[in-house]
Amino acid sequence: MFMRIDKLQTELPAPRRADPNAAAALQELLGGKYGEMSTLGNYLFQSFNFRSKSKLRPFYSLVASITAEEMGHVELVSHAVAMLANGPDNDDDEVNGGDISGAPFEAMKDIRSFASFASAGGGALPVNSNSMSWNADMVTTTGNVVVDLLHNFHLECGARLHKLRVYETLTDPTGREVCGYLLVRGSVHAHAYALALKQITGVELEKFLPTPNIPLDKIPECQKYLQEGSHRRLYTWSPADYKEIAGIWGQGEQALPGDPPGALEVVDGLPEGGKIHQLSGIPSAFTPDYAPEEMMEIASKLYKASR
Repeated sequence: MFMRIDKLQTELPAPRRADPNAAAALQELLGGKYGEMSTLGNYLFQSFNFRSKSKLRPFYSLVASITAEEMGHVELVSHAVAMLANGPDNDDDEVNGGDISGAPFEAMKDIRSFASFASAGGGALPVNSNSMSWNADMVTTTGNVVVDLLHNFHLECGARLHKLRVYETLTDPTGREVCGYLLVRGSVHAHAYALALKQITGVELEKFLPTPNIPLDKIPECQKYLQEGSHRRLYTWSPADYKEIAGIWGQGEQALPGDPPGALEVVDGLPEGGKIHQLSGIPSAFTPDYAPEEMMEIASKLYKASR
């Protein structure tokens, strides 16, 4: 089962301005071939279908715990997409729909992912940067532990290249922070799958890393995560389960060359996380007669009744 916490995995800075095209670029990290929907889908169904869980517990626990982190990555990227489309933090919602005859969304006709506004109100969808739908054909779950782990290693390496290319297209701090954080965490996952394959096959796959060659010390948004040791840390994402990953992510294994040195460590539970930003309500996206104050009054009464 899963538990949900009302935080993002890391703190995101507010965007400087509304930039729907940047939001569209970031969609590639959500619904692209190597996006978070793909990593989540692969690990989720591999963990569901895993054979001999009790006998192969360290490997099952590794896939299962990373699954939970990937769920949070989907959440993180989705919020960043919506934030970039929405613009700077603003608690002041529009009070009415205004005069829609003035075409309040005229600028949207020029963005490359118009569907994100026409169908999703400026929010995230499980699509890539060109609004092509993510699909289950991107999920591999063979039932063969070695093949699945090797596939996962490839997937994480491809995802890191994905993130670097998206990073290189963006200037807004929101999108770049997402890329920097995910580059570090993707490096962790690639390293973890390499060590798992090393345990099973004896092949030192970690010598391929970093693959592709992405020096994290050259990316400013990665630095705070490297300095706090995120590159050496795997979380169990559970209060009591999946501790067996310490048999893979540990045992004297060290950080990758080029990253700040230190032993790998397993952390029970999950990171502290960061706040979820509030998006402004846009009544003109609904109807000229929209009355948000009535809904907010009802919500306020319900909130008080729950306390």
